Amino acid sequence: MIKACNLKKSSIVDIDGTPHQTEQIQVQTPSARGGATLYKVRFRNVQTRQKVDKTFRGDDTIKEADFVTRDVQYLYKTGDRHTFMDMDDYSQFELSTEEIEDAVPYLVDDMEGITALMSDGRVLGIRLPDVVELQIESCDPSIKGASATARSKPATMTTGLVVQVPEYISPEEVIRVDTRTNEFLSRA
Repeated sequence: MIKACNLKKSSIVDIDGTPHQTEQIQVQTPSARGGATLYKVRFRNVQTRQKVDKTFRGDDTIKEADFVTRDVQYLYKTGDRHTFMDMDDYSQFELSTEEIEDAVPYLVDDMEGITALMSDGRVLGIRLPDVVELQIESCDPSIKGASATARSKPATMTTGLVVQVPEYISPEEVIRVDTRTNEFLSRA
């Protein structure tokens, strides 16, 4: 059991018998006398990807989900199927684009650092690393002296993901992107 005040992003909990991943946590402290701190949490069902919103008091307990994590490597895409390899026993498994819809724009062939969530020998979903390196396929040309300005421009990655980058970034560069916020962090 985990207390609501100890929940973190990407915590996996059991809601109605199915595992849910914590996506957002909003803390509210009422000003009325005797008011307890409230935690408004948005969960996402690991299997169906449906959102669930719940509100807890700080001392409420939530059951942790029964699952196993395994380090995996993304190998390649064939049609709408994505192939992964378990780094421990080198077994391979496939997931459809629908099952990992949010992760697809960040996947690059031979990518490591991915964690698979498994329960009863079945893959429930994957968890990406917080930061990935992606190559820019196209963007507006860089502007000389633009490093002093704080303006940004859209850049399309080789995976199809569009990220706002500073004006001094040029095509073919490799950049670091935060997978949680879809924001540019730095050059790689």
